[in-house]
Amino acid sequence: MPQTQTHTRPTGLAVWLIIAGVIGWWAAFQLTVEKIFLLEHPDQSASCDFSVLVQCGKNIESWQGSVFGFANPILGVACWVAPIVVGAAILAGARFARWFWWLFWAGFAFAISFVGWLIYQSIFQLHTLCPWCMVTWAVTIPSFFAVTVHLLRSGQVPLGTRARHVAEQLMGWVPLMTIIAYGVVILLAQVRLNAIPNIWQTIRVTLGWA
Repeated sequence: MPQTQTHTRPTGLAVWLIIAGVIGWWAAFQLTVEKIFLLEHPDQSASCDFSVLVQCGKNIESWQGSVFGFANPILGVACWVAPIVVGAAILAGARFARWFWWLFWAGFAFAISFVGWLIYQSIFQLHTLCPWCMVTWAVTIPSFFAVTVHLLRSGQVPLGTRARHVAEQLMGWVPLMTIIAYGVVILLAQVRLNAIPNIWQTIRVTLGWA
């Protein structure tokens, strides 16, 4: 029997949380591997260093890359497990209390705030675009939007019927909100770093087209 989409069992959200969690965890894992490699081989470059602009070595080795006293990707490796577990639990039929959803949302609120700060640091301070970092940004942004809208539509936030109906409609706009957020990041990177032609040139060189 097919699973149905409801506010108490949001299967669409659950599937996305699993996908985003796996992608985010893999990106964090790869950055952790690169960090370990650079610690063991300080005279070499990370495998994700493609150019002066597109690289992760500078980000990993900067103070911004270890804000809490350890490498940021370690935090990602630990925390991206949460949406995978929550998504799987929803598909298995679990229903969570209001406090749990608020705690889960708080985690994503912290994540989106941290990602926003890292985007600023990367573009305006380090002048780099870290490939694996950008993968993390790409899944954090829509995940925050989706979880926020779910809280509004599912009654976890005390809203009237009309407001909840509006929130329900907003879930369909999450992809567009995500694209707009991506566009803002791309615009900032282009204005500050002339990113688009530089990235295209990096791709051409990497693939041997130049």
